[in-house]
Amino acid sequence: MIYLDNAATTKPDVRAFELAGVYATEKFYNPSALYKEGFALQSELKKARSALLSKVADETAFELVFTSCGTESDNQAIFSFARRGNAVTTEGEHSAVLSPFAELKNRGIAQPRYAPLQKDGRVDVEKLLALVDDKTSFVSVMHVNNEVGAINDINAIAKLVKQKNPRVIFHSDGVQAYGKIPFRLGKEIDLYSISAHKIGGLKGVGALIKRKALTLPAYLIGGGQEAGRRSGTENTFGIMQFVYAAENKFASLKEDATRLTAYREKLWSLLDKEVYTRLSSEDGTPYILSVSAVGLRGEILLHMANDQGLIVGTGSACSSNAKTRFSRVILACGYDEKTADGTLRLSFSPETTEEEIENAACILNAIGRDLKKRMK
Repeated sequence: MIYLDNAATTKPDVRAFELAGVYATEKFYNPSALYKEGFALQSELKKARSALLSKVADETAFELVFTSCGTESDNQAIFSFARRGNAVTTEGEHSAVLSPFAELKNRGIAQPRYAPLQKDGRVDVEKLLALVDDKTSFVSVMHVNNEVGAINDINAIAKLVKQKNPRVIFHSDGVQAYGKIPFRLGKEIDLYSISAHKIGGLKGVGALIKRKALTLPAYLIGGGQEAGRRSGTENTFGIMQFVYAAENKFASLKEDATRLTAYREKLWSLLDKEVYTRLSSEDGTPYILSVSAVGLRGEILLHMANDQGLIVGTGSACSSNAKTRFSRVILACGYDEKTADGTLRLSFSPETTEEEIENAACILNAIGRDLKKRMK
C-alpha cells in the first residue's frame, strides 16, 4: 500500500512510540498527584513544553499549553480573544477556524470577515488589511494551507496587521507547518496552533503556543491543569511521544524538505498533463501536491486509486462530511466547480520513497485515463 495522504494524518513514529512506551507501562501516574512519582512527571512535562516550544519560538517570550488537538487549540484561541467588534480570517482556513468564526456571528460575539485568496492559495494581504479596522479584535491566518500547500508569511502579515491596529490579537493555525518547514515565530505573533499526529505523533495531542504577556482564559474548567488554562489529566504518553517525534522531525527538517521537494516535482513531471492540472505552486510546502483531473470526479478517482493500492485525499479530511462536494478552498482560489470537483491532494512524509512516487504516478495516470475514456 502506498500512502500519500499524510496531510490528513501520519503514521506514528515507531522510534518515538517505543521511547514513550515507558510512560504508558511504568510512568503511568497522574501528573497532578502529590506523591513523588506524580510530582516527577510534572517536571518531565515542563521539559516537554520546552522541547516543543524551543523549536519555533523564544522561550522568554512564549509558553505552551497542551490540548487534545489542533482543532481545540484553534477554538481556544478564537473564543478566548475574538470577543468584540469584528474578527478577520481568510477564505482558505481549515474548518477548525472557519466553523468557530461562523459561530462568533451565531452567538453575537463578533462579526466575522473573510479575506480572499490568490490563485496559488495564499491570502491576498492587501484585501486582508482592508478588512482590519479599529474595531478588529482578532485576526487568524493559516501558516500552510492544508489543501494546496501555499505558505503565508505570517510574521510579515502579523507585522502589517499590528501596524494598522496594535490591539489586534494575531493567531495562526500552524498544524501543517510545525516540523515541516523552517521558521521562528516573530514578535507580532500572539497565538500559534500545532498538532502531534501531523508529524508522526499520536492523535489526541496538540498544543497552543501563546505569548506570555497574554492572559489566556480557561477553556476547559475542572482540575486546573495547564496552570488553570486547560483542565483535564495530561496525556503524558501522547505528549512524550509528540516530543520524541518532533525531535526526529526537526533533526532532519531541511534534508527532508529538499528531498520531498524533488519527489513532489518528480511526481508532477510523471503525471499525464492531458488528465491532470497542477494547483499547488512550486514555492509551497514540499509536503503537498494538489492536482485536478478537470471534468472528472476526484472522489471516484480516490476510490479507484484505493483499489489499486494507493491512498490519496481529495482535500481536508475534516471536511469530508460537508454538504457540497466541491472544495471551498479550491473555489476560493478562483477555480471553477469542474476543477474543484476533480481535485486530488497528494501529501508526503519523510518515509515516502522515490519508488512509491513512481508507482503512484503510474496508478494515477492509468485510472485518470480510464475514467476519462469512460466519461466520453
